[in-house]
Amino acid sequence: MTRFVFVTGGVVSSLGKGIASAALAALLQARGHTVRMRKLDPYLNVDPGTMSPYQHGEVFITDDGAETDLDLGHYERFTGVHARRSDNATTGRIYSDVIARERRGDYLGATVQVIPHITDAIKEAIVSDTDGYDFVLVEIGGTVGDIESLPFLEAIRQLRNDLGHDQTMCVHLTLLPYIPSAGELKTKPTQHSVKELQNVGLQPQILLCRCDRPIPQTERQKIANFCNVRPEAVIAAPDVDTIYACPITYHQQGMDREVLRYFGLPHETSPDLSRWEKIVRAVREPKGEVRIAVVGKYTALLDSYKSLAEALLHGGIAQDVRVRMNWIDSEELEKDGKIEEHLRGMDGILVPGGFGERGSEGKINAVRYARENNIPFLGICFGMQMAVIECARTLAGLKNASSTEFGPTDEPLVGLMTEWARGTELLRRREGGDLGGTMRVGAYPAKLAENSRVAQVYGKTDIRERHRHRWEVNVHYREVLEKTSLRFSGMSPDGVLPEVVEYPDHPWFIGVQYHPELLSKPFDPHPLFSGFVGAAKQESQNRK
Repeated sequence: MTRFVFVTGGVVSSLGKGIASAALAALLQARGHTVRMRKLDPYLNVDPGTMSPYQHGEVFITDDGAETDLDLGHYERFTGVHARRSDNATTGRIYSDVIARERRGDYLGATVQVIPHITDAIKEAIVSDTDGYDFVLVEIGGTVGDIESLPFLEAIRQLRNDLGHDQTMCVHLTLLPYIPSAGELKTKPTQHSVKELQNVGLQPQILLCRCDRPIPQTERQKIANFCNVRPEAVIAAPDVDTIYACPITYHQQGMDREVLRYFGLPHETSPDLSRWEKIVRAVREPKGEVRIAVVGKYTALLDSYKSLAEALLHGGIAQDVRVRMNWIDSEELEKDGKIEEHLRGMDGILVPGGFGERGSEGKINAVRYARENNIPFLGICFGMQMAVIECARTLAGLKNASSTEFGPTDEPLVGLMTEWARGTELLRRREGGDLGGTMRVGAYPAKLAENSRVAQVYGKTDIRERHRHRWEVNVHYREVLEKTSLRFSGMSPDGVLPEVVEYPDHPWFIGVQYHPELLSKPFDPHPLFSGFVGAAKQESQNRK
């Protein structure tokens, strides 16, 4: 029997529902249970794919090509379970599906309403594709009291009645603020938040209270009395120095035991948390430190690079060093004198993905600085494309080399495949002859060149990585570029699309068209990030 745990939030946003859900899932795994996680987002966008990074943070990509909420990245990093398209549903997608059904006549002329049609579609999204899992954890975005969340909360209320309370439970995350002038934690925000939840017919079985200090027993009892839960079900969620300490901390607070006790499952023994203890120890007690410059264009909101930052941390875990990330706005590197000022003394330079011309020259300048000064470099997606353009301009003499993303150019080193492959056999050689539009999203295979640095990093020549991009490096320029010291060391299996470039004569310089950060986990760091941080570690030691 699959059991469903619904995680809601109240008082304020950004309390950490995603981390809390992921930590609980990790605890259940540590006790031998299988888990699946999904996110319900109340916004009207069909998915976050068209949303600005400043609005929503990064877009997390699944193997099957779904553009999803960044919390799904946390789910994967904590559980190792690959998310699927069915694991993220938005109000926009739900309404689009219902309207499409209405247009097809599926409702046989009935008046289409929020109840039952929208709520039925939400319930279908929750329970579909969940067979074979012991637990399905469902996070509801936003906060209780938001008008956008009401259909989701109503669907959960109905689903609890449909499946039975022995198969479903509610965990509610609230804020327990400390007021210095009063010298005490205040429980009233939690009380009001639970009341809002009760007003829509949902009674939480566990309260997870975000706080910056222990909850006194008197306050715990007070919350239990006013919110109709057991005192043991009032769980403290204290601030931690690393998110990977959350499974350990929540277990110490009894969260996993309360979940299992509610469902009548064995809970007396302790889970095996050695994996998380090892990770936390590596984060807290590294034996060295490296400085990595991340030259991006969305640095005003670091959630835009959430998976990237975590992957660098994972690389640090693998190399037993602390990674100090210097976030640099790429437009700063377009100003006189700023390149040396920002990049001098860095142990590694990383240029991540992005869209649009803004800041591109600064990224190209960062690539050139890394290449000419033998600083370890990792270029991801747009970063790889800028590395190819820098090579074309500086080493191959193609002064007008550019990307058609920025406008018309005489030397389209980067462009839509439909542009540079038009009139050739390349398009027809693609599998099925269908590019699926101009966006390449999801997991694709690649073939790495024998004896290349990237093949050494992976320890194999056949890989599969996640992509999210529209523009591709133009393979027609491969010959002229390889006459310099650049090597195309990774290609799509049919040899049409460049996937990896590198400089064999550089200490460590790799650019990849895909997003390796999406597959990195604290207990299984991605080899590219482990290798990059390892090269930065060597660079740091060479400086001493």
